[in-house]
Amino acid sequence: MSSTISQLTNTSAPGAGVGASAPGVSATFSPLYQQIKVLITQSLQSGEWKPGDLIPSEIELANRFKVSQGTVRKAIDEMSAENLVVRRQGKGTFVATHHEARAQFRFLRLMPDAGEAHYPDNRIIEVKRMRAPAEVARLLDIKSGDSVIFIKRVLSFDGKPTILEELWLPGVIFKGLTAERLIEYKGPMYGLFETEFGTHMIRAAERIRAVSAGEEVAGLLAVAVNTPLLSVERVSYTYGDKPVEVRRGLYLTDRHHYQNELS
Repeated sequence: MSSTISQLTNTSAPGAGVGASAPGVSATFSPLYQQIKVLITQSLQSGEWKPGDLIPSEIELANRFKVSQGTVRKAIDEMSAENLVVRRQGKGTFVATHHEARAQFRFLRLMPDAGEAHYPDNRIIEVKRMRAPAEVARLLDIKSGDSVIFIKRVLSFDGKPTILEELWLPGVIFKGLTAERLIEYKGPMYGLFETEFGTHMIRAAERIRAVSAGEEVAGLLAVAVNTPLLSVERVSYTYGDKPVEVRRGLYLTDRHHYQNELS
């Protein structure tokens, strides 16, 4: 593994010392702990350590990569801050999973105005395989017309329809995803993606705006036409910053609010 680090750090010409580069070649360097972070993340991406698994200790990783324990700790600190791994006091460091209760609201930012947050009921409206529209293809970094899985569903809190969502997923990754499987699965959708399709959502980028309910949307959410809604357009990414989901949601906010924490 130390040779891998060497390949990451030394972009110089053969025979040149570290830090030297061939004429006309721009060398790019990153701190050693970030290189260790890249190597650990590659192990997560390859499936060496799966979501929920305990990863080796800092000492074991330091021996594996031939670096100091402090360098590994700094890499793990950054990965923990990015929700790639979770530290548990007295137990070690685990690969983050969407099956943990703490993770289920990380990507669901709609919170009740009163009472405790809880996961909504899920009603699947439609699931089909289709050709990717141009805009969806662009966001997923695939070709226009490539196969995608389209999902339409309504999420309800305490029996009240609150969120209407449309999702587009790359067909090549989510082969075999059906309405029947989505209906019978009782956990969070990202947990299903993680367990059965090997796709772990790492981060998401969202655009939020105010809209009004059209006739079809009003019917599905059981509200009047032109009711104010919050539109949330999301692209979700897995390891390597690869886009693997486009999601467009319409949120009813008469009893809920969108909550985010900035740091």
